[in-house]
This record gives sequence, structure tokens and C-alpha cells, in this order.
Amino acid sequence: MNQIPTKEQILAWLADHPGEGAKRDIARAFGIKGAAKIELKRILREMAEEGTVARRRRSFRDSAKLPPVSVLRLTGPDGAGDQWAEAPEWEGEGDPPTILFLPRKGDPALAEGDRILARMTEATGQGYDYEARLIRVIGQAAQKIVGIFRKTAEGGRIAPIDKGDSKEWLVPPGATLDAHDGELVEAEQSGPKARLGLPRARVIQRIGDPTAPRAVSLIAIHQHGIPDDFPNAVMAEADAAKPAPLDGREDLTGLPFVTIDPADARDHDDACLVLPDDDPANEGGFLLWVAIADVAHYVTPGSALDREARKRGNSTYFPDRVVPMLPDRLSGDLCSLHEGVTRPVIAVRMKVDSAGNKRAHRFTRAMIRSAGSLEYAQVQDAHEGRPDAQCEPLRDTVIEPLYGCYAALKRSRAARQPLDLDLPERQIVIDDAGKVSSVRFKERLDAHRLIEEFMVLANVAAAEELERLRRPLLYRVHEEPAADKIEALREVAQASGFTLAKGQVLKTAHLNRLLAQAEGSEFDELVNLSTLRAMTQAYYAPQNLGHFGLALRSYAHFTSPIRRYSDLIVHRALITAHHWGKDGLSAFDIEVLEETAKLISEAERRSMAAERDTTDRYLAAYLADRVGSTFSGRISGVQKFGIFVKLDETGADGLVPVRSIGREFYHYDPDAQQLIGADSGLTIGIGQRVLVKLAEAIPVTGGLELELLEIDGNALPAPGKGKGGRKPFTPGRRMAAVKARERGLARKVKRSRKKP
Repeated sequence: MNQIPTKEQILAWLADHPGEGAKRDIARAFGIKGAAKIELKRILREMAEEGTVARRRRSFRDSAKLPPVSVLRLTGPDGAGDQWAEAPEWEGEGDPPTILFLPRKGDPALAEGDRILARMTEATGQGYDYEARLIRVIGQAAQKIVGIFRKTAEGGRIAPIDKGDSKEWLVPPGATLDAHDGELVEAEQSGPKARLGLPRARVIQRIGDPTAPRAVSLIAIHQHGIPDDFPNAVMAEADAAKPAPLDGREDLTGLPFVTIDPADARDHDDACLVLPDDDPANEGGFLLWVAIADVAHYVTPGSALDREARKRGNSTYFPDRVVPMLPDRLSGDLCSLHEGVTRPVIAVRMKVDSAGNKRAHRFTRAMIRSAGSLEYAQVQDAHEGRPDAQCEPLRDTVIEPLYGCYAALKRSRAARQPLDLDLPERQIVIDDAGKVSSVRFKERLDAHRLIEEFMVLANVAAAEELERLRRPLLYRVHEEPAADKIEALREVAQASGFTLAKGQVLKTAHLNRLLAQAEGSEFDELVNLSTLRAMTQAYYAPQNLGHFGLALRSYAHFTSPIRRYSDLIVHRALITAHHWGKDGLSAFDIEVLEETAKLISEAERRSMAAERDTTDRYLAAYLADRVGSTFSGRISGVQKFGIFVKLDETGADGLVPVRSIGREFYHYDPDAQQLIGADSGLTIGIGQRVLVKLAEAIPVTGGLELELLEIDGNALPAPGKGKGGRKPFTPGRRMAAVKARERGLARKVKRSRKKP
């Protein structure tokens, strides 16, 4: 052939062969050989200069089109939930192409700003230009920073607000967004990380005064990327929602259900009722009803409300505010089981015998009308003979049967032996000015415990029902603790004078025996904390791996769909399984169940971190006026750089830097989690009682720095003088300490070799 093609012919061929743009491919296609290749090269160079083709390394392509494999940047979902992307290397004229990214099952979770390598397919007549499918992730979104802006002559700097992070960011002129000195800002990394000097960032949002009332939780919201504003489409759907009709639901409005919640609760998503079972075969038994708000009626698959709820995963609770999973029109109104108002529910009726065993259950989609919105303390007072005007008419017919069923369930619980940790929960009370007025530990009443037991039983029933009907669901999974964590717990137990049995399959009953040994002793809190740290973190999964902590074979979250997306999925599964309507589990829900489990597990961890950081900041602000005061506490952690102390009065955690402990060098034993003074021989370990002085409190980071004054009632020894009659560290004692450390390392190596 050897005839040189025209530019039009070359463009037409490139369009038909998007993956073959190399010069040799074009030459082979047109039969060009020998010296004619020089002319082809000239034409291609001309076309590149004219912009009709784009040259990429050794290949050419139509500059008005994207290559079949392109680098894309995700731009985030639109109001319909579709994920879009842009091509940063677009070189054509006119508007850049619109690209719809189509994730497949098994693709990793991606975020706005992530860069991917994608396979491109032209879309004709779809309203967009290309469809993209993931090949691999090549870069994540720019790092976000929340910090305090400090104005400088060259622009500014951002000081981080994370504890333990001292790295500042440089903000060039023109990238400050006119932020004021001392203002809290959100910024993102700009450009690649520099090998030398400060990393660069640009301010993307001014948050405000970090010392303003109620700014503490706002810091955590921005720092952890928790969505706190609902899109217009979501609000429009919520505002358009109407009360659910009866429509074939079972009418349970004649039953005296009650809700029992904290005094400050805004939403009421669970109601309960206990009736005596008149079945002669279940003498002394109960009929326990648990009714849960029918959120699935309002939040349907694929809706804007559904997409936003899935993205949020759960509600996040701070001392001064709640970031809800659903708009208040639903969470505080239509889905909330308010007293005297008819509301849609998904309810389960459970037959419980006198020993607390669930013999049978039945699920129904129904309507109820709560007979009372009660508080925990109010119910407890009524049970103990101090009913108020609201509880008086409910005491004998409603409240006492609840406690009767709870007494039976306690017997079942004792036989099952779930993990029985006793860790007091702090409650931070905020006044009207947004300041901390008090810090106290929440009271644990039987009223709390009975609701917990009822909800656990309902969750078990939901999991068992969906397993029976062979429907997909999300389990709440809590796996057994790792062997090395249990070995570390065993060492803490032995150091405290207790035992944790070896050489058998670990059960919660074994851990409960250890907790019982420590109960009431000076090591009570230490053993409880160490046991908690040995546990794995619970998560959501479509596979049933059991719940170790609750000692249950099958467990799912069913009881809080207003605040947890996992529960909404279980509700939809029940709707589909019982053919209750078209708002059940969709094909898309099932297809992305694994991805949903990962997303909401990550969202849960995000909320927990934000709540923990907020608590730390509020406690630091509360203690800031008491710098220089002394506090009693207990060592809760030991690291090479210092020791962590939990203060008795507030439960706050503070750091004693190792550099501030006496005037000697401390050896760190990671196996025993101890610091050992090189001269005095002083041993500092977890669980020891201490007296400390508050040296510094930094509200913006939540950091507390402490100074160690006494340990186990004794002042710190002077270097070289020993402690409590002990001799100083002689060469022989040093060698003994070295050998002890070697034995600890040998144990660690031995344990690591046992791992698969």
C-alpha cells in the first residue's frame, strides 16, 4: 500500500481504534514502510501542533476525546447519588467531558478528591460523555487540616489542634481566605509534600472563634469530617413526608406501650410492654413486646434521605448538640414514638419463660400509641414506691410487669455469662452559656438495664428471624480477642494478684471470674480497663461471626433505626421477608451490602473519635482554671515517652512526660508496660495510685499535662537513694533488670511464632 493517509483518515482510524495510538500502529494500519514513515511522522507532528491529536509519550489520540485509560479525579456524588469525575489532563477545546463513575462490587470506598486510573467507555445518548470503571486508586484526596490560623507577613501559618501533633502548615499569600489571626479554620494540603520546610496548605473555610461557646463540638465536626448540614433535596423529602396510614398494619394502639429514655432525649425510637402469658405451657412466663419506629416507611431505598443516611451512618452525640442521621422532621417528629400519638412501628412479640429464655417470637408491621414518654429515674422511683403523677396509674399494670420480665431475663443472662464490665460513664453538663458546669458519672439504674436486656433480646430475634427466612442482613459482629492481647491481660492480672485461666477456649465466663476477683479491690478499675483494651472492636458485616462480648451466636442491630443505618437495613430485610410492602431491601441494597457494612463501621469509628475528642476538650476547658491544683488518680497507660493518668474526680486522662519524672533515666519495658528508674530502681506500672499536679490544660487540643508528686502514697525517690528500703541499682541489679527484660522479649518472640 505505502500510500500516505490524509489527516482526516488518521483521525477516523484513531476514533475506531482508541487503544492503538502508537506511530507503529498507524503505520501498520495503512501499510506504510521504509522511507514513507518519515512523511507519516511529519504529518503526525503537524497534527499535534494544530491540536487535532494529542501526543502522549509514543502514542497519538484524538485531542477531542479521552484515551481509553485515563487518570480521573472524583468530584463527589450529585443529588441523585451518582458519582462523577473529571479528567485533570483534558487537553481538548470547549467544555471538559462529563464522566460518570460506575463503581463495581468489591471496589474500595472512594472519597471526593481521590485520583484513580479508570477504563473509559464513550456514552451515547445518555446525557453525559463517558462512563468510567476503576482500574486502581493512584492517589487520595488532599489532606484536610483543622487548626488555629496565625497571620504572618508572608501569609500565615496553621497550628494543629490534635494532641501530639506539633507540625505547622504554611499558608501562602492569597490562600488565607482573609482569615483573622487566632481564628479556627479548615484547610487542605496544596501541592505535594515538601521534603524540606513546612508543608503548604490553603484555607477552604473559616470556622470562627475557637473559644466561643459551643465551639468545642464544632471543632470535632470539622476535624473528623462529620456531615452536619442536610442538602436541600434531603430537607425537601423530609418536609414533604406525611404521617403513615394504617393501611393493612396490625392495630396495636389499644396496648399500653411506654417509652423509657434519658431526660434530655429528643427522639423516642423504641417502646416496650410486658403482659403475663396465660399459656399453661409457659407458667410464670411473659409476653414481651418491643416496638421500633418504622423509619423504613419514610426513608426508602435510593431516595435522597436514604443516600444521606447511608453516608452519615449514624447520629453523633456531643454534650451540647446532636448531629442526627435524619432531619428533625423525621427523627424528632414523624418517626418518634411520642406519648398519645399514633405512630408506625415494626414490632416483635416474644414469649419469655420464667427462666428468661425466649421460646418464640413474632414480627409485625403495626401502629401503636404510646401511653407514656417516661424517664429512667422516674420509672425507677415508681418501682421503688415513689411514683409521680404520670407513673402512678401505670405502676401496677405497666411498670411492675417490666421489672418482672427483667428479673427473669437476668437469670438467663447469668447463665449465658456475657462480659460484665463495670466502667462508669462520664456525663458533661453544659450550661446555657455553653460552658461546662459539672462533670459527673452517670447513675446506672435497673431501669437502664431492663431496657438494655429487652433491646438485646429483640436484636437476637431479628437476626434469628432473617436467618430462618434466609434473607441477607447486617450482623453486629464482635470477634474473640487476639491471643497476645489476652496474654497481656493475664500478665496484668498476675501482677495484681489475680488469675486468668490458661489452656482452654476463652469464654466470657473466664473473664467475668477475673472481674469478680478484682471487684471492690484497689485494682478494680485497672482490671476492667485492661479487659476492655483486650477486646476487639465491634463492626458490621453481612457474615455472621458471632458476638463474643454478649456471648451470642447471632446478633443484629434492629432497635435504633432513627440513629443507625444498620438498623434500617435490618428493618428493610424484615419488610421484604414478610412481604409487607415495596419499601423493603432493594436489589442495590443487597448488591452493596458489604460496602455498606464497611462504610457504616467507619462512620461509627469516626463518631466515636469525635465524641472522645470533644469530651477531652471540654474536660481540659473545665480544668483550665485549676492549673496548679493536685489530683488523685491511677496510672492507666505506660509508654516510652511517659505515663497516662486517669483522674478520679473527672475521669479525665492526662500525660506525665517521662522527662519530668525525677532526675534519672527510665528504662521502658513494653512487655510489662513499666518504666524502671536506672538509679533508684523505682518501678512505675499500670494500676498504681498516684498524686499529680495539673501543670497545663489546653482546651483547644484537649491536652492535660501532669506532674507526678507521689506514687502509691510515697514521694518520688531522689536518684541513687532507692525507694522503700530498696538498694540503688548496683551493677548486679542492673544485670538482673537486663535479664528480666530479655525474658520479656523472649516471651514476646515466642508468642509471635505461634501466630499463623
